[in-house]
Amino acid sequence: MDSLDRATGRTDGPDAVVRRILTSAGDTWAVVGLSRNTSRAAFGVARVLQRFGKRIVPVHPKAETVHGEPGYPTLSDVPFPVDVVDVFVRSEWAGAVADEAVAIGARAVWFQLGVVDEEARARVRAAGADMVMDRCPAIDIPRLGLG
Repeated sequence: MDSLDRATGRTDGPDAVVRRILTSAGDTWAVVGLSRNTSRAAFGVARVLQRFGKRIVPVHPKAETVHGEPGYPTLSDVPFPVDVVDVFVRSEWAGAVADEAVAIGARAVWFQLGVVDEEARARVRAAGADMVMDRCPAIDIPRLGLG
């Protein structure tokens, strides 16, 4: 069940945050871990995000162009504002990505299925950004009737 956060006046239950990120956080999504490897989940999820109207920004050390979008080796290398950072890296590395997302001014951080770091979530929320963990927009978009 979603609950009201009295400090912000926002509903902050899991589905409310997911819906807010998907509909209101902005249209530029950096996908950390996205490469041209079609067998990786990031490849398919990035395509779903594009079909949902989001601009995807591949972020991977190889800086490959994926789905027609040029890649960058790190979030800090992206030369324009990023609204949401979608994280496809192992949980032990995800906290550093979340910190970088906050540093570049992202409005939200999304940890994919299996990616969990409660301390990172606390830091992101303390910085005023939204965050979800262990979720997938390719599942949540149709589940919430958004696409």
